[in-house]
Amino acid sequence: MRSTTIGLLTAALLSVGLVTATPATADDRPTAIVSLGDSAISGEGAGNYEPGTRGENGDWCHRSLNALVHRTAVASRTVNLACSGADSANVSLADTSHYTEGSQARRLIGVAQQYRVTTVIVQIGANDEPAFADTLLGCIGEWFNPFSSGCRSYLRTQWPQRLAAMAPRVERALADVRSAMSQAGYANGSYNLVLTSYASPLTERMDSVLHGPQGCPFKLADAGYGRTEAVPQFAEALRGVATRSGAKFLDFSRATEGHEACSGYGNPATEWQNRVTVDPWAWVTGGLDAIGIHMAQESFHPNAKGHAQLGRCVTEFVSSGRGSAQCLIGSDGNLHAV
Repeated sequence: MRSTTIGLLTAALLSVGLVTATPATADDRPTAIVSLGDSAISGEGAGNYEPGTRGENGDWCHRSLNALVHRTAVASRTVNLACSGADSANVSLADTSHYTEGSQARRLIGVAQQYRVTTVIVQIGANDEPAFADTLLGCIGEWFNPFSSGCRSYLRTQWPQRLAAMAPRVERALADVRSAMSQAGYANGSYNLVLTSYASPLTERMDSVLHGPQGCPFKLADAGYGRTEAVPQFAEALRGVATRSGAKFLDFSRATEGHEACSGYGNPATEWQNRVTVDPWAWVTGGLDAIGIHMAQESFHPNAKGHAQLGRCVTEFVSSGRGSAQCLIGSDGNLHAV
């Protein structure tokens, strides 16, 4: 009763101007969009990597200054916390380390305290059970075997099971991203949490004879399976994760259609995805540790042109306020969120 009386008295005093309300403190911090995830969003394959992520002291995160987050126009600051090869646990709040770097969600807390984060964009899952890189290597091995029916014959059975096993891991990572933002003082509805899927790096629409020597050693039917079945199924699994997590969803599965690796035949300038790419100079910054997979880790990732287009689509999507969309190439040749 006493609190009710005080409340009524305060309201009465406000109405006659004897008490003034304290204005809310303006948040004058610079706005920011932050990316978390793996190689597809760190900028692997887009070149111009941040010093310290090029193999120095074992850090192969390959965070590119050309990465899609830096090609957006939704905030005054762009921050890339993603790391090539990261899995869902590396994004979560778990006590984890990958390429010498700790939890991305933990680092997000500091960024969210320094800036007013308006958007967190996450691309994760490929390095969990789908084991996307190892799957591609397996399919390359089938190309070298003239008697093989290709990797699609066994992937059609395994792929749905892998996606089902992956989904709860991505959900836990998104929950930890929410928790990190909450620890930094953000309410759930005060920022955009966007989960994206992955763009198909391959297509069956390649030179039927020379695509292998040109840098895409895959059976055409396997490439077709990846583009029309595996990658869209991956997108639908992630869409389900976004729905259950209350996150927005942006589908990249067809984002590079017509611009995949080797789709330009002898003209790679039209492509938004890298072909097999070997960087012999990786040893300059990474030393002897570069010998092996690190010399080729840029392969089959979006290049700088691809990231510019993906960033354009993210900008359209966030600006639209919609809860889901798909990035498709429009009549102007650019990606749009539709």
